[in-house]
Amino acid sequence: MGTRSFYVYILASHIGGTLYIGVTNDLIRRVGEHKLKIADGFTKQYDVNRLVYFETFEDIEQAIRREKRLKKWPRAWKISLIEKDNPDWNDLYPEIAAGGG
Repeated sequence: MGTRSFYVYILASHIGGTLYIGVTNDLIRRVGEHKLKIADGFTKQYDVNRLVYFETFEDIEQAIRREKRLKKWPRAWKISLIEKDNPDWNDLYPEIAAGGG
């Protein structure tokens, strides 16, 4: 048991819309906070709350490095990353919140 998971995630406002990249140790809670607009800031201001991509890590340092790297990527690369596994930019949150992730 004891293995902790960390997540790098990408939120979008809509298909082809504004993107936000973050890192968390509780993906369901964190995306839920974005959806409820609990945290003031970028995602609330631009209505960015559709979970379109995430990766899982066992090491927080790896997750933070990946988040920083993705933030520096050109937008086209980020879109390709999303569309590789999620071509329709579906919101993945209902699936993971129901226990699928």
